[in-house]
Amino acid sequence: MSSDLQLQRDVLDELEFEPSVNAAHIGVTANRGVVTLTGFVTNYAEKTMAERAARRVKGVKAIAEEIEVRLPSDTKRADDEIAARAIDILKWQVGVPADRIKVKVEKGVVTLTGDVDWQFQKTEADHVVHKLNGVVDVLNQIRVASAIHAELKASRITVETEGGRVILKGRVRAWYERDIAERAAWSAPGVTEVQDRLTIEP
Repeated sequence: MSSDLQLQRDVLDELEFEPSVNAAHIGVTANRGVVTLTGFVTNYAEKTMAERAARRVKGVKAIAEEIEVRLPSDTKRADDEIAARAIDILKWQVGVPADRIKVKVEKGVVTLTGDVDWQFQKTEADHVVHKLNGVVDVLNQIRVASAIHAELKASRITVETEGGRVILKGRVRAWYERDIAERAAWSAPGVTEVQDRLTIEP
């Protein structure tokens, strides 16, 4: 059996194994390690999970993702309804500055714009919005605005670096601020270890 045929079968098996994906409507072809996914799914989250499942398969070098989202008629939502729910769900996310994120929805495609301080806030905004019913795709155009060191120092935190190690010292007002500082330190290039010596002082 050629390696492409084996790869195709391995990806199909992985899709069958993924509980959040209905593999019956997804087609797979493989050509020199490049896997093409076709067919349709009933929501955007399923489309994302299908792509993740394919990425997990050994031998997959690249993915051409051509899966279409076909919403069942009972989950189709008006764009203004999706936009309102997206704004609401962003407000509920701890550590995500919802007031600085703008939401636009056109034919089920959500576009996120604005500025945030950390990469994880951009990722989190995308993650929560793509799970909403009626969303066909998410275009995440949020910009990560500030450098970590400037932001951390502004919030009573000092940052020491020794090679790939980052040591955080100082005071924060709440646990979530400590989490933000840790995540920010880990997101800097070349970091291999983060020592969190922060104290919480409300």
